[in-house]
Amino acid sequence: MPHLALYNFNNFRVPSQESANRGFHDRNDVNFAAAELSEGFVARSGHPDEPGPESWGEQVYPRFHVENGDGWAPATLSLWRDLPALFAFSYAGIHAEALRNARQWFDRQAWPTYALWWVEEGHIPEWREGVDRLEHLHDHGPSPHAFDFKRSFDPAGNPTTVDHDAVKRCREANERAQARLVDTV
Repeated sequence: MPHLALYNFNNFRVPSQESANRGFHDRNDVNFAAAELSEGFVARSGHPDEPGPESWGEQVYPRFHVENGDGWAPATLSLWRDLPALFAFSYAGIHAEALRNARQWFDRQAWPTYALWWVEEGHIPEWREGVDRLEHLHDHGPSPHAFDFKRSFDPAGNPTTVDHDAVKRCREANERAQARLVDTV
């Protein structure tokens, strides 16, 4: 069974450790915990030199990276069961609360901030693969090679849409699983 890969990336408006980014950092571990408790979550890459899961290769950034003097930018790489599971995590619950606050930390970009693609079960994408898919999405638009939620593709490469009934079921399961985390945000 294929898995859905997600690479997401953005640049902070100011260096990472500035107080303006505190809200992001305060939510970061909670968002990772929420993802790991979410329906359809498979696995995620850790970051080099940080506690947690092993890093899936050397961490690299897309050409859109703006160096703020700290050599770092927010990026994630993860695997999910399917589109509804990832959509439910992304746009509801704890992560959705972080998205509502994103304009405090990030500028609106002219390039995509995430890319989705299908991988065979057992394939662990490396950071470079995520970067390549994001840049491909920017350069060529959505295709089976790299896409977004607005123009999605199924594992066979056919255009598809997100099943919102399945999203609702995932969202309800996530709410129950993540209930203990809500008070920590």
